Parts: sequence; C-alpha cells; structure tokens
Amino acid sequence: MSTKAELYDDRLDVPKWIVVAIIVVAGVYGNHYFAAEPVLYRALALVVLGLVAGFVALQTSKGKAFWALLKEARIEIRKVVWPTRPETTQTTLIVVAVVLVMALVLWGLDTLLGWIISQFIG
Repeated sequence: MSTKAELYDDRLDVPKWIVVAIIVVAGVYGNHYFAAEPVLYRALALVVLGLVAGFVALQTSKGKAFWALLKEARIEIRKVVWPTRPETTQTTLIVVAVVLVMALVLWGLDTLLGWIISQFIG
C-alpha cells in the first residue's frame, strides 16, 4: 500500500511538470527575445535552464523511475563483453566484403534484366 508521503508526492507531480513546462517555455521565449545577445550567453542560459528543468523533473515519480532506469542500464552496460580491436576489424572487413559482393551481384542482375527488357522493346 502507498504511504501518505507517496500520495503527497504523487499529488505534487502535476505542479512540478507545470513548472518544468514554464521553464522550457521561458527558455525558448528568452532565446528569441535576446536574439541580439551573443550566442554563447544564450547557450549558457539555455543549459542552466535545462539543468534546472531536469532537476525539477527528476523530483517527480516518473523522473525518479527514469533515474532508476538509467542506473540499471549503466549496471547492465558494465556487464557487456566488448569485442577486441582485432575482432572489430575482422567483423568490419567481413561486412565490407559482403556489401561489395552483394553490390556486384545486384549490378549484374540489373544489367542483365535491363538487357533482356531492351531486347523485347527494341
């Protein structure tokens, strides 16, 4: 069952998302309004507003679930066995060779079919 604190947090999610939307709209409008200012200042302001909006969004229940998903994904990425450089090179060469062979086969088939069609038309 949900505790009172969880229910209270869920009720505050909508206002938090409204605050996030206001911050995003303010960033878009501010970027347009201050178009004459240097791009660096506008970019820094947008980054700061984005970080603030992200922080507020992470305080919602969906934001907390998203953060947990990111943590779990990072743990899973650490479990991946990445290929060595020679394995990557060999696989890349095989893919390039197969692509070249298929290109030649399709070119030959296209040429043959074009020749056959030209015999019926001409």
